[in-house]
Amino acid sequence: MANDEAAVLAAVGPRLRALRKNRGTTLSELADTTGISVSTLSRLESGQRRPTLELLLPLARAHQVPLDELVGAPAVGDPRVRPRPIVRHGTTFLPLTRRPGGLQAFKQILPPHSPTETQLQSHEGYEWLYVLSGRLRLQLGDHDLILEPGEVAEFDTRTPHHVSNPGPETAEVLNLFGPQGERLHVRARPATD
Repeated sequence: MANDEAAVLAAVGPRLRALRKNRGTTLSELADTTGISVSTLSRLESGQRRPTLELLLPLARAHQVPLDELVGAPAVGDPRVRPRPIVRHGTTFLPLTRRPGGLQAFKQILPPHSPTETQLQSHEGYEWLYVLSGRLRLQLGDHDLILEPGEVAEFDTRTPHHVSNPGPETAEVLNLFGPQGERLHVRARPATD
């Protein structure tokens, strides 16, 4: 048992270094983000400092990964993810991502004729909507749009907005939400001459 623990702890440093380098972050930048000194971070990555919960929690937050990923915890039990639905004002949100912070994905299910007379809201972030089925009403600033299946909307959530379902059938929407400044990156093949 002690050998297993030693192996897990020994693997944390290289995992931390690889994660930081893959994200293109310097030790100084990570120190600024976490409040952990550069020397402590360096010793953690080289295996000269034993990882503690007090050190790993801010690192997990900074890298936007679960703590289990930092320590390489083995998978246990049923590997299927069973998201817990969130219901707000009759609308159901099914989380599709488990990563804390950063870009979040949800399937949003709006009941028929969901309330359309609601005050527009604004908040920090950036949102991308894709209508899977039904119809979606998007009130965005001065715009009042009806989106059909296959249509997409992308907007800064600081713009006052509200979504509702004006139709007689349930509407399903793929909803991606990210922190302010984090936008989706669409890549397309260059045209050939």
